[in-house]
Amino acid sequence: MEAIRLALLTISDSVARGTRDDRSGETMAAWAGERGHRVVERAALEDDQERIALRLATLADGGAVDVVLTTGGTGFTSRDLTPEATREIIERDAPGIAEVLRAEGARSTDAAWLSRGVAGIRRGTLIVNLPGSPSGVTDGLQVLDRFLDHAVQLLRDRDTESHPPRG
Repeated sequence: MEAIRLALLTISDSVARGTRDDRSGETMAAWAGERGHRVVERAALEDDQERIALRLATLADGGAVDVVLTTGGTGFTSRDLTPEATREIIERDAPGIAEVLRAEGARSTDAAWLSRGVAGIRRGTLIVNLPGSPSGVTDGLQVLDRFLDHAVQLLRDRDTESHPPRG
């Protein structure tokens, strides 16, 4: 399979302003490099629902990425609007992904149950909201390792009758 094309978005006012290091974004970028995925875009955005939705839609509609991973903006604060922005632009839900991310994350911390992240598809692009903490991102990426290749294969409408064995 050809390399998965990724966009990595950090949703954080302080990272976007340059007042805090993007540790979660670095975690995603390192993971992508270790797996041979191609990072097409990496950016930090402020916690602004309209801007997040516009960037997600632009990335998905452009056809240059297979997967958009976001980190941040999935919690309970008034500025945590990444799930709302994602729901606004996706065409099809992928609830099982969000469910397994929370369930597996809860093995490390009960705080995983407070993540409101969602996953869904727009055109041929999968969009997944990961938590904002580096440890939450690490947990989420370990989960995605189990099925991301197959998900992209299906989104590309390739070898759709073949399903990898579990484990």
